[in-house]
Amino acid sequence: MRIAIIHDWLETYAGSERVTEQLLSMFPSADLFALVDFLPPGQRQFLQGHKPRTSFIQRMPFARRRFRSYLPLFPFAIQQMDLSGYDLVISCSHAVAKGVITGPNQLHVSYVHSPIRYAWDLQGEYLRTAGLKQGVKSWLVRAALHRIRQWDIASSHGVDSFVANSRFVARRIAKAYGRRAAVVWPPVDTQAFTRSGDRENYYLVMARQVPYKRVDLLVQAFGAMPQRRLVVIGDGPEATKIRGMAADNVTILGPQPFAVVREHMRRARAFVYAAIEDFGIVLAEAQAAGMPVIALRHGGAEDIVLDLTSRMPTGVLFDEQTPNAITAAIERFEANAHRIDWRDCCANAERFSIAAFRATMRRRIDDAIATHRDVGLRCELSTPAGAPKDCLELGHTTTSGGGLRARDQVSTSLHEAGQVIEHASATAWLAHPSSGDD
Repeated sequence: MRIAIIHDWLETYAGSERVTEQLLSMFPSADLFALVDFLPPGQRQFLQGHKPRTSFIQRMPFARRRFRSYLPLFPFAIQQMDLSGYDLVISCSHAVAKGVITGPNQLHVSYVHSPIRYAWDLQGEYLRTAGLKQGVKSWLVRAALHRIRQWDIASSHGVDSFVANSRFVARRIAKAYGRRAAVVWPPVDTQAFTRSGDRENYYLVMARQVPYKRVDLLVQAFGAMPQRRLVVIGDGPEATKIRGMAADNVTILGPQPFAVVREHMRRARAFVYAAIEDFGIVLAEAQAAGMPVIALRHGGAEDIVLDLTSRMPTGVLFDEQTPNAITAAIERFEANAHRIDWRDCCANAERFSIAAFRATMRRRIDDAIATHRDVGLRCELSTPAGAPKDCLELGHTTTSGGGLRARDQVSTSLHEAGQVIEHASATAWLAHPSSGDD
């Protein structure tokens, strides 16, 4: 099969790029497409030698640093990419990649990390973070997001099979597009985070310090528990704010290399997290290191963490994004820590391994191919509402031509044969001949 893989944009190596990396490994002869390709030289290895074909956004002024400013043009740009020569199109989408145009003889499987977050349920948070709650600029942005939502719904009809990265995202897809999605968890390098030695008496959070990650809530919660330690790894726009509110028992390390991250994953008592994530690969990585996870019971954490109600729990889930809820969850963990075995955490993480992703994703693609072929072979006549069984409808036309002459000829012939059941205005219901020629 001629296969195309299309990614939203290539700027860094993160969660969505891990999926594309595995898809390229599964289909090494596929061609790769993206709106833009601004990957730095040190992060191109995952492309495995593929040279992405990009859109006109790549050549726009200041695109390297500010390509997101061209967001209103993204739907148009993605639809100008010519994929008509491919049998199978696989989109890896968290924005507009799923909107690429395909024909009726092409199969489009879309792996969705999320419908466009800032155009759907996270619009309010996006506007607050960007300082666009009020004013003329706010209304212009709202109008642009409204247009993107309309396009997003319309373009969803071009997808033959949706795949979501979590049950949470599958519910988002159902809400936004009215479509069902199979769930295939993203690939996690479980071999990179192995357990090593005894745990130390501190908690760990690793996250980019942006508002929706809610690192501030964790810092507040530990400020009320001076007997417990928290280590924070990561950087971002809120770094100064978080440093300013950190108590003496909270250590801010900032961004760290992988070796330091892995060592803390192996040593910390538990991983704490307060964000609503589409999936949350870092939670699965913590489990792979044999570390219990204390996380908000929303988003991908529902799929990853086995709560204390499970027979073999791997962590604790809490229900509210508040310091009090976090404090209560940590106390609940301390009271039940003896029930959480590191071996169960490691075994749980294997559900999200690279091998598991490849096997499940391949099965979903094969199922989609089989379904697509079956649909192509079936040719069914629809029965108009209220018509008798074994009936077909001849639609009307308002202009003269071949369609009108053919309809009149069929109608006249069957009327003479006594096969016309009803003939009203320009539409006729015609019974199938009970025997003989068509």
